[in-house]
Amino acid sequence: MAWHKRLETWAKLALALLASLLFWRPGRRRSPRAPLPHPRRVLLVRPDNRVGEALLTTPLLRTLKAHVHPPPEVHVLVHAKVARVLQGHPDADAVLAFDRRLRWLGPLAPGIRALRRAGYDTVVDCANWSAPSVTSALVARMAGPKAVVIGPGLWPVSLLQSVSVPSRSDTRHEAVQRTHLLTPLTGGAVARGLSFREPVLGDTFRGYLATFSGTGSRRAVINPGGRLGERRIPAEAFSAAARELLSLGVVPVVTWGPGEEPLARAVVAGAPGAELAPATSIDELAALMRAAGLTLCNNTGPMHLSVAVGAPTLAFFLRMDMERWGHADSPHRMVDLTPVVDGRSGAGLEQRVAEEVRSFVAGRVSLTG
Repeated sequence: MAWHKRLETWAKLALALLASLLFWRPGRRRSPRAPLPHPRRVLLVRPDNRVGEALLTTPLLRTLKAHVHPPPEVHVLVHAKVARVLQGHPDADAVLAFDRRLRWLGPLAPGIRALRRAGYDTVVDCANWSAPSVTSALVARMAGPKAVVIGPGLWPVSLLQSVSVPSRSDTRHEAVQRTHLLTPLTGGAVARGLSFREPVLGDTFRGYLATFSGTGSRRAVINPGGRLGERRIPAEAFSAAARELLSLGVVPVVTWGPGEEPLARAVVAGAPGAELAPATSIDELAALMRAAGLTLCNNTGPMHLSVAVGAPTLAFFLRMDMERWGHADSPHRMVDLTPVVDGRSGAGLEQRVAEEVRSFVAGRVSLTG
């Protein structure tokens, strides 16, 4: 570990210890087995700026509405950059954008003061067990001065909690593990699966989608981008996937996010007949994935979005824990290409990707036909 990372780790540890002393109150700690009062107003806290992380909170929203009776009012606090991902979600009564500015003021920070006035009786720190967030734990504790604060049972963030939940030993799947945080409220009931609101579209994009049904051709979305370049397969492999789709009578529509248009154009250039999608908002991308009915992508935010809207998704993983972050349940397929990339030539990778596409499309045809 580099010295600056080690220093950052020790600084977070010191902050958590100091905060636990400042916010300590007698009688706040509860046994994980002790029954909790019925929650009337719940706040879920996940101030991470990644789209996928926002979508991973949606099973918690659904679980609270489906398995707590009567259903509580549920608010979710997320990073300002991804609040748009959850706005309008049918299971969220309010989506609050977390403003990191002035958070050093602690309980006196403007955003924190508003949360404290809201009167939450239950606050859930929706971080994970492998990399607990001191910021998330602090915000959860400050947002509910009199609330039951639930979070992942890992020291030192557990010092800020009322109830610490141990991780499940029977699965590494992140969405299930994260929803397991609600066990003290639900007795272990978990609503599986990501979800998304009904996309909000303008007339222009509705007209674009209408052209899909007019041509009679099947479509598939290819999203070759990703936040971290080292965890995405190269454009040439996605071009091979696009060529395979075309040979099967499926027209690839290549989508792209901010700064990714050159990458998308490179994929299209390598597969004559593929289409370049227009620039899309998250609602438009969700609607496009659902209309096309098939998505190819890396392990990235659009993968979680495709799964959330129910589009059959073939996702390629590279140097990431596929069992933890993937969605292997039907109709989706996750493929770890790390051994291929690390041990074979680029041509081998393109052949493997084409084979996976052919098998996945064949499986979808047999299921629907």
